[in-house]
Formats: sequence, C-alpha cells, structure tokens
Amino acid sequence: MKTISRTLGIALGLALAAGAANAAGDGKALYDRVCFACHATGAAGAPKVGDKAAWAPRIAQGVDTLVAHAVNGYNAMPPKGGCGDCDEAQIRAAIEYMIGQSQ
Repeated sequence: MKTISRTLGIALGLALAAGAANAAGDGKALYDRVCFACHATGAAGAPKVGDKAAWAPRIAQGVDTLVAHAVNGYNAMPPKGGCGDCDEAQIRAAIEYMIGQSQ
C-alpha cells in the first residue's frame, strides 16, 4: 500500500509540474491564437509586445490589474480580448507571456 501511495504521490507531483510548465506555453499559444492580432500590430492602441516603453507603465500597475482589464475589457479591448471561451487562468498566462516579452 505504501508503494502505491508513493507512486501516486510521485505521479501527482509530475502532473502538477507539467501543468505549471504548460501554463507558460499556453500563454504563448493564446497570444499566438488571439492576442497577436492587436498586440503584434498596435491595432486600436494596444501596446505591442516587446515595446518596453509602452509596457512599463502597464506592468507597474501589476498583473492583477492587467488581468482585470483583459477579462472585463478596457478601452478598445473587448472582454477577454475577444476570446469568449478563455478562462481567467488562460488570460493571465497570456498576459504573463506578453509581460515576459516586454520587460
């Protein structure tokens, strides 16, 4: 029984680690699928990913504020950036990806 519990514990730990690793990849995947349309071009005043000067004041507001803006819509950005089937965790991952590319 100890061996089964230990094996399940190890498997759960590996699954959680894989989930954390996938979160960053999911952020890029969502960016590539949805966010890039505005954040790669600057459409409707969206800050371009990689533009440190444009992102600095936004980053200073904190990730939670940026997530709230994205989830609820902000200025010309529609709620969830137009990704109606995305959940908050996916939106957060995409924002964290964009921040990482823009610091």
